[in-house]
Amino acid sequence: MDLDTLLKECLKRKPEAQKTLYGHFAPLMLAVCFRYTKSLSDAEEVLQEGFIKVFSRLHQFKGEGELGGWIRKIMITTALNFLKTNQKYRYDLSFDEMPLHLVSTENPEVNLHAKELAELIRQLPTGFQTIFNLHAVEGYKHAEIASMLGISEGTSRSQYARARIILTEWIEKFSLKKQSGHYGTK
Repeated sequence: MDLDTLLKECLKRKPEAQKTLYGHFAPLMLAVCFRYTKSLSDAEEVLQEGFIKVFSRLHQFKGEGELGGWIRKIMITTALNFLKTNQKYRYDLSFDEMPLHLVSTENPEVNLHAKELAELIRQLPTGFQTIFNLHAVEGYKHAEIASMLGISEGTSRSQYARARIILTEWIEKFSLKKQSGHYGTK
């Protein structure tokens, strides 16, 4: 079934069409949700809530751009709302203004696999992780992030810069451990 037909069937609330659409996009969207949460069960919860929104708002999709991009935005918004309202994340989702230290512009020469980098990003404090993902992975501008999170653009920039500092340090440590054959935690 082509995508247009699938969308029409989903708009008619046909369970088989919804199941097909879900099956097509769920693995990729679970990865998006997992980038913002600290556990797979939380990511699955965000995914389910996000798909409820997708199916209830599918009539709003105008066909401008790709459906996957539209669904991704819903998943990101759902994940951000989950972080804001979930007690265990609310404490971690702080965006304190703090002075920055200068960052070296040199990139460490490491052979880091995408899965290893993703795991390092997931170990960032929630606020840093969220802003890093929104800017570096999703491509949002700091003004957009500020609007989404209810913070200043400067806070978004400083949190992103601090996340990069932490990640650079961790990558360097990870690389050294990898070269020496010791794979411990940070």
